[in-house]
Amino acid sequence: MISIIALTPMGKNLAEKLLVLCQGQGLVCQLWYKPKPFAEQIQQTFQQGHKLIFICATGIVFRTLAPVLQDKYQDPPVLVLDEQGKYVIPLLSGHEGGANDLAAQVSHMLGAELVMTTAKAYVNPIYTLGMGCERNCDLAYLEELMLDALAQKGLTPQDIESLTSIDLKADETSLIKLAEKYHWPFVTYSVPELSTMEALLSTRSDYIYKTVGVYGVAESAALYGASQISQQPAELVLNKIKNAKATCAIARAYLPSQEANSDVEC
Repeated sequence: MISIIALTPMGKNLAEKLLVLCQGQGLVCQLWYKPKPFAEQIQQTFQQGHKLIFICATGIVFRTLAPVLQDKYQDPPVLVLDEQGKYVIPLLSGHEGGANDLAAQVSHMLGAELVMTTAKAYVNPIYTLGMGCERNCDLAYLEELMLDALAQKGLTPQDIESLTSIDLKADETSLIKLAEKYHWPFVTYSVPELSTMEALLSTRSDYIYKTVGVYGVAESAALYGASQISQQPAELVLNKIKNAKATCAIARAYLPSQEANSDVEC
């Protein structure tokens, strides 16, 4: 759950706009305008694990949350926006808690500037889609699964850099058609290349390994594709999901900014 908190009429207008945009991305959100009693409501929501987006001064946020802060590994992400929606700041739990990713998503939706203050400030996450399927799988199975995967992470087809798979699927007609429909490059990789991602897989299938030579096609391909585009380490955003004929996973990596803005992360 994402809670959007506004304290002024102008902030409320921005919150209402953001609420609609978030819901359009499949995100579960609620809007609070001047909640009372303020500190008690906010602290309780924070302790329940809600992601918080404040449209107010950062000082208000820090003073309100200070009594209930633990650490960046346990606290939910907290963002702060200005009333005009020009800037988005991931304030707490940047890398580990997901505030940086959420801030990047919000800034993209609003057309706002993302203001990163964490070490190794990453301002441009890139996402790759990995898919595996039965031979001659119908396009409908692939597209339905892909759209479900994107919806689960609040992403759109425009957020995806490439569709990836194992080179055994380089001629798979429906994968090619899916990539063409959404204007993605379709890139396949060899078994030795995909095998380098083995340690990052969420699960390992002995059956898949015996069949194609890697423990998981969708996750391996997504991870390897993201790492190749960014030349940075990749991570799974969505572990493999599947339907009757296909599998799908989403990986993410970051294009680094020219310099870090700070050496400290809250």
